[in-house]
Amino acid sequence: MKRIDPLPGTAHVPFVATLIDTVSGENPPQSGSEPVVHRHPEKRERPDTAVLRKPDWIRVKAPTGAEYQKTRDIVRENRLVTVCEEAACPNMGECWQQRHATFMILGETCTRACSFCNVATGLPGPLDPEEPASVARAVAQMELAHVVVTSVDRDDLEDGGAQHFVETIAAIRGASPATTIEILTPDFLRKPGAAERVIDAAPDVFNHNLETVPRLYLQIRPGARYYHSLRLLERVKERNPKLFTKSGLMVGLGESRAEIIQVMDDMRTAGVDFLTIGQYLQPTRKHAAIDRYWTPEEFKGLETIALAKGFLMVSASPLTRSSHHAGEDFLKLRAARASFDAAQ
Repeated sequence: MKRIDPLPGTAHVPFVATLIDTVSGENPPQSGSEPVVHRHPEKRERPDTAVLRKPDWIRVKAPTGAEYQKTRDIVRENRLVTVCEEAACPNMGECWQQRHATFMILGETCTRACSFCNVATGLPGPLDPEEPASVARAVAQMELAHVVVTSVDRDDLEDGGAQHFVETIAAIRGASPATTIEILTPDFLRKPGAAERVIDAAPDVFNHNLETVPRLYLQIRPGARYYHSLRLLERVKERNPKLFTKSGLMVGLGESRAEIIQVMDDMRTAGVDFLTIGQYLQPTRKHAAIDRYWTPEEFKGLETIALAKGFLMVSASPLTRSSHHAGEDFLKLRAARASFDAAQ
């Protein structure tokens, strides 16, 4: 494991960020006669953090219902992974009841170790060459008008999984030509030419989340670089101005309102069309602690500011997530662009 200490001259970080070592293949020592598989091996030695009680405005129903079960069956039959399950999304019950699911490709193990994320971390296995076809088959079975495809980070792959995205987009287009496609990609850090291949596959929406403000990257997103992620979104617009770009932020990690507003300005400079802002919810006591819960009124205020800055679409609420209501939002996004173009 590789330990990352605070940069010289910066404030002390409450806990040390750790990355999975994808080069040497070393894993944390196991105890007992049987191998113990830890979902977050890099976090298991961290002290427990406090968990704040959820306020009344953050309440979700348990997943139930016939349509929920049908969605679950389709996912299982096609041996697919969903970010809904892996990231413990609070909207899973609502979305699956409506037969919407966000597919997560490139496996279920991430090579990054972000302190906010519940996706399993470690050294991933080989890619499943049948996965693009399986995703496309599930999209057809669910009769999706709009699909969101995301992935884990795969720093172990030469192209970071870019070709797998390209093949998945092509497979969906072949099986469901009328389905619009939204991708939520990793940053393809240090993978020259990888992002360009995915951009050239021409999804309808290219999403890459900045997640938090630059000051908190070392603590919250240690394997990523803020300005690289921002530049990725900018390159999408440079290479194909017709593509919609989208990015998301979490609040409740210790950021200030002024810092969030500065990130909005950075996104607009990069040409981002659609901004999502949601409340960070702590997956376990080993993850980053919640600094505070932002109120619905504060989210409304952020939405108002973002719209004034020129975003075509803004979704800001405690339970907003990148793929929540993505299909409905895509129709609104397309209509907003048409209205803007007509006014020019």
